[in-house]
Amino acid sequence: MDEILIEIQNLKKYFPLKRGIFSKGLYVHAVDDVSIQIPPRRIFSIVGESGSGKTTFGRTILRLIEPTSGKIIYKGRNIMNLNQKEMMTFRKKMQIVFQDPYNSLHPRRLVKDIIGEGLSIHEKISSGQILERVKEILKKVGLNEDHMFRYPHEFSGGQRQRIAMARALILNPEFIVLDEPTSALDVSVQATIVDLLIELKNTFSLTYLFITHNLAVVDYISDFVAVMYLGQIVEMGSKDDIFNSPSHPYTYALLSAIPDPDPKKKRSRTIPRGEIPSAVNPPEGCRFHPRCPYAKEICKRSEPEIVEVSKGHLVKCHFPLR
Repeated sequence: MDEILIEIQNLKKYFPLKRGIFSKGLYVHAVDDVSIQIPPRRIFSIVGESGSGKTTFGRTILRLIEPTSGKIIYKGRNIMNLNQKEMMTFRKKMQIVFQDPYNSLHPRRLVKDIIGEGLSIHEKISSGQILERVKEILKKVGLNEDHMFRYPHEFSGGQRQRIAMARALILNPEFIVLDEPTSALDVSVQATIVDLLIELKNTFSLTYLFITHNLAVVDYISDFVAVMYLGQIVEMGSKDDIFNSPSHPYTYALLSAIPDPDPKKKRSRTIPRGEIPSAVNPPEGCRFHPRCPYAKEICKRSEPEIVEVSKGHLVKCHFPLR
């Protein structure tokens, strides 16, 4: 990864919990000291269980949620130092597609207004020009101009997600956060949306941060993968590194849980014991040690460093799997 579009350095996001005036302040450690590099025109996936901090991380990168600390460097510029007016320029280049297409679109606005809103804010063009741009982008996502004059409730889930993609693309962004864009859709629709995402990426030279818990989709779509657990990245590398040579016990457990399409094929599964701990009071040492079948005493006392097990393949573990 020689060329870098976005570099995240030691990003943290803690949410305070309201308590009594005499009680000790408690915080949800949603994102805790995360550093990644995202190359241009690639798909970088973040995977992990629900509650691992994936969605918060994606929204924090765009400053939809303000980080507690850290750096977000976009093309060499730290956008954490930008004021609200300066951030408007970057809003055009950094967009997001939300998980639920049923709640992410305004129910009382026509599709033409939902998609064209960004243009009316960022570009000084006429309403006729906006309509033409909306027509063009609707065709790119597999819809037509007749759909401009309908309301979101008149569409299926897959069509709504196409509208959400059109809204993100209308400003010609370079980087899009995809927050589980297929999880709320029927299985029969998911494949068409994933293929559309790949097609749009190639057409518009896009870079994706793809957030999901569906490892089968990650295997199909990704160039690079980071595995997130309780607010931290525990393993990161190319897709082949992660799927062919998982080095963290948590990654291995996630991969072993992928269903095999052959019902006669038997495979061993590693199921972590218990549930993901609370992000309010994360375990000392390695955060995965209460559920790890390989944990030793040092795992309970000392937080592991991130080590490089092969070129570009990083793992946060005292005893990486080989």
